[in-house]
Amino acid sequence: MADGRLTASSATTGWRARWDALPPVVRITSIYVAARLVTTALMLLSAQLSPASSRFGPDPGLVDYILGWDAQWYWTVAVDGYPADLPLSEGGDVEQNAWAFMPVYAYLSQLVGNVLGAGTWWIGALLVSLVAGWAACVVLHRLLRERLDEDRAQWGVVIFASGPLAALFQVGYAESLFLLFLLTALLCVMRRRWRALYLLVPLMGFTRPGVLAFALFLGLYGIWRLTRRRTVPLPRIEIVHIVAVAALATAVGFAWQAITGAVTGDPEAYLETELAWRRSWTGDGGGFVPFEGWIQAAGVWAGVWGIPAWLCYALLGVGVAGTFAALLFASSVRRLGGEVRLWSASYLVYLLAVFFPQSSTFRLLVPLAPLAGALAVTRRPGYRACVLLACLVAQWAWIFGMYGHGNTFWLIP
Repeated sequence: MADGRLTASSATTGWRARWDALPPVVRITSIYVAARLVTTALMLLSAQLSPASSRFGPDPGLVDYILGWDAQWYWTVAVDGYPADLPLSEGGDVEQNAWAFMPVYAYLSQLVGNVLGAGTWWIGALLVSLVAGWAACVVLHRLLRERLDEDRAQWGVVIFASGPLAALFQVGYAESLFLLFLLTALLCVMRRRWRALYLLVPLMGFTRPGVLAFALFLGLYGIWRLTRRRTVPLPRIEIVHIVAVAALATAVGFAWQAITGAVTGDPEAYLETELAWRRSWTGDGGGFVPFEGWIQAAGVWAGVWGIPAWLCYALLGVGVAGTFAALLFASSVRRLGGEVRLWSASYLVYLLAVFFPQSSTFRLLVPLAPLAGALAVTRRPGYRACVLLACLVAQWAWIFGMYGHGNTFWLIP
């Protein structure tokens, strides 16, 4: 019996040694491929169990999922471009239209599809999402290695690649590409390689909304570096780069509004377009007020859930306070470094300022991907297996809810 245990232990040790001897990119690629196979299996199971009442009807295929929901809008951008005349409701409000979706992912997917001779947008979209997701995992590993050891960084990638919203790596959404640009930009900040940011910031800004959060992050980062300049030097050239890139991110963050206004002749076209999605919940025709969305949503969700509005407001306050407390004080988060914590706080402030929380909230949290490293810090026996299992269960719930059963206003990915 003892010999059997010894043999099994030796085999495990030998397998681990061979695994550790592989180049990091090979290990990360293996993890990513395995995660994508699991996600594909879950998507196929969801399609098989999907009821006829689903948005995709009975017996949908993977292509239906790839082209589902917002992917339709990116496809519209690639094929038809953006409307010069905004669609209006009978009441005169701007209706949902393509201006809410940035161009980089849509046109890159079209280009890839054309280069491959496929002539079909969804093939290019799938490949861009898959490859960008893989590259984002490689960059995340390098980013986590700046603060964590190899074992923890690798497990951070496992959790990230298998997370609750991992299906976004293989559907026609811009999240994978945005994550690649974002994680690369954060790594550049950590390594103080400023020149690359002058390209990455515009790429981020025209892939999906969120670059204004990066501008806030750079402002906070600059202040943080100033407070530490006696122990960590802050050369003048770095100050120049921090200010310049933050200014660029701010300009890019507002550029799409200017472009939309110039093409349509309506300076408020972009904000009104974004508000069109909010009006499907609130029903009002009011304008945009920073931080108002969460307050409005608390009232809406109180009615949906059948609970007092004050309880929703209390839950919102506790959730916000608890999240920021974790960023400030949780030891596992602190180990990731100041850059990751400042980015996470900046992005959360950005969401609080501009977003109306609904079922897409989970997807909007994906740019907090570096926090996956915090879940990998602990090495207690069985802990990581439980985290991975929870990720897979949540991934199935999200796929089956948003795609398998997605047919109502509160089941939108």
